[in-house]
Amino acid sequence: MHSLLDRNQPYAVALFRIVTGLLFASHGAASLFGVLGGAHGGGTVPVGAWPGWYAAVIQLVAGGLVLVGLGTRAAAFLASGSMAYAYFSAHQPEALWPLQNGGELSAMFCWAFLLLVFTGPGALAVDRLFASRASAGRGREERSPEAVAA
Repeated sequence: MHSLLDRNQPYAVALFRIVTGLLFASHGAASLFGVLGGAHGGGTVPVGAWPGWYAAVIQLVAGGLVLVGLGTRAAAFLASGSMAYAYFSAHQPEALWPLQNGGELSAMFCWAFLLLVFTGPGALAVDRLFASRASAGRGREERSPEAVAA
C-alpha cells in the first residue's frame, strides 16, 4: 500500500498545487475584476489602494503561476509571505486565534504555499518541462563530438 502511495505522491502534490493556485487566483480575480462575487461581497478594489490592490495582484499572478506550475517555488514563497503579512497585519491584532479573528483562510494559504516551497510543483507542471529540456540538452552536450575529442 505504501509503495502505491509513494508512487502517486507527485500527482497528489500536483493536485494540491492546482487547487490551491486556482483558489488563490480566484480571490485576486474577484478583487481586481469584480468576478465571482467581487471584492468583499461586490465591486473591485481601487487601483493602487494599499494593501488590497497589491495583495490582489499577488493573488492573481502568484496563484496563476502556482496553478500551472511555473516558477512554483518562488511564486509560492511570495504568496506565503503575502498571506503571513495579511494575517499579522489584518487579523492577529483582533484576537490571538485564527478562529477568533477570522484569519483561518490567510493562515491556511500561508502554510499551504509554504509547503509548496519545500515540496516543489509535483507532476504535471510547466517547471518540469523546462527541467527535462535542460537535462536533455546537457546530455547532448556531454555526448557531442567536441566533448569526445577532448
